[in-house]
Amino acid sequence: MMLRFFFAPFVTALLCCRAPVYAQTVSFKFSQLPPGEVRQDLRSFIDGNAARESQLRKMFLKAGCAAADVKEEHIRRKDPPNVICTLPGSSDSVIIVGAHTDRVDVGQGVVDDWSGAALLPALLESLNKTPRRHTFLFIGFTDEEKGLVGSNYYVRHLSRAQVHNIRAMVNLECLGLTPTKVWADRANRLLLGDLVLIANHYHLDLRGVNVDRVGDDDTHPFLSRHVPAITIHSVTQQTWNILHSRKDNLSAINFNDYYDSYRLIAAYLAYLDTTLPQ
Repeated sequence: MMLRFFFAPFVTALLCCRAPVYAQTVSFKFSQLPPGEVRQDLRSFIDGNAARESQLRKMFLKAGCAAADVKEEHIRRKDPPNVICTLPGSSDSVIIVGAHTDRVDVGQGVVDDWSGAALLPALLESLNKTPRRHTFLFIGFTDEEKGLVGSNYYVRHLSRAQVHNIRAMVNLECLGLTPTKVWADRANRLLLGDLVLIANHYHLDLRGVNVDRVGDDDTHPFLSRHVPAITIHSVTQQTWNILHSRKDNLSAINFNDYYDSYRLIAAYLAYLDTTLPQ
């Protein structure tokens, strides 16, 4: 997460449980990976940003993304590229799932944001065995910590037609510190309501923790072009000091919370595929 250099209070809220009326009758399927596989991906972090991009590409291929569907989007010669896996669906309507691959120089950057990037291949694998209505793009964005460079570049080079086809952008940031949180104030209301619905369905903890004025993330460029977006994270005021510090290492992750976040997000993406318009 890109931090800013002044403090403003967090806002924490208990999310309401109201869901769209159609939600009760819609079924969805996904393949839940065992904890060991998710844990192995989390532990596969590498210190260097270029090496992380390369590692994520290998993980996409291992998770079942066809080689022809993995591409790199180069932004600046000296920096790692965005890495993108396309999981084709039956339509051109797109759901983007993103996380950033880069880290700051202090700490290991496991929380911020290898925890998000490492879930992308697992989510891909969870959705890959079931026919999909939407095309999913799993994107590891580069240089988020330097000012959302990778996501800004990606969005800036989308045509109007491509933007029009994006039904949702789901951003994964800093997972596993605590049970799942959502940046509720920034989230699209329909996307937020669906996330609450799935959390209730699986009896998983979900709270709204807003980080307005203390952080920014890769949803920002998408929101500037009116793409529905939501950020799922795990940061609280008590854990905020872990980010961009020596405390950001593997020991900061509570794996049970992290795995619950994976389960929630996998089910959520499968549900969005059945409910969002094509």
